[in-house]
Amino acid sequence: MNPLPRRILILAALGVAFSAAGKNTLHTPGEKSPDLPADAGRDALRQIVQNQCVVNWRQNHDPAPCERVYLADPTSDASGFAVLADRKGGAHYLLIPVPTMTGVDASDLLDPDTPNYFAEAWRARDVITKFVGHPVPRNAIGLAVNKAQSRSQNQFHIHIECLRQDVADQLRALADTTTDAWTTVSVGGSPYEAMRIRGESLNGASPFELLAKLKPDVNNHIGDYTVVIAGAQLSSGPGFVILAGTGQTGELLLDSSCSAAGGGG
Repeated sequence: MNPLPRRILILAALGVAFSAAGKNTLHTPGEKSPDLPADAGRDALRQIVQNQCVVNWRQNHDPAPCERVYLADPTSDASGFAVLADRKGGAHYLLIPVPTMTGVDASDLLDPDTPNYFAEAWRARDVITKFVGHPVPRNAIGLAVNKAQSRSQNQFHIHIECLRQDVADQLRALADTTTDAWTTVSVGGSPYEAMRIRGESLNGASPFELLAKLKPDVNNHIGDYTVVIAGAQLSSGPGFVILAGTGQTGELLLDSSCSAAGGGG
């Protein structure tokens, strides 16, 4: 197929609005660019979500410039999240809480009342499939939160992308050798602690609570850690491999070209 018509078809598919449980709407990437003050800097993601996506959703039921907006309470900004196409392009999206919240070092992440944002990010992975234009297997998709020293934004966000091809291959081999306890592994040329999570979704597993149990003092240094959740197909059924480490930041294990799943337009 000629690549230009294929890309047009994919972008057209992305522009079709849909509802997930009547709460989420998909929006074509790039249809409306965020209009930010020149000094937005490390506060850009928060400003886009709170001042543009949420406002547009409330006024017009349109999440632009985000892909989706979900508000647990339509009258309050105390909870909810948005999904935004990353400015670098490709099959790369960000799940961003609506409330102001810093990165992996945010104390709110260990509050039992805080939503499981990783579970929401996993549910939002269909944006990858829609961008690529064909089904993407669960063991080709990864979610990542960078450590505090590596982030460029002060608003907490989760990267939703495909795994790098070499990383996907390594994790497929590790899927059934990881256990329910943390074990040191090497992935993508860097050491991580790894464990498996069983199940189709992340609803019953809080990655940050699991990270807090890695070592006795992790809570005091949680901002030093990066977290990656990779979809996996275990011999017992669907699941995940969770990686945590203080070395190479997790986003580097992901690939916005989605070559592990055949790429896209």
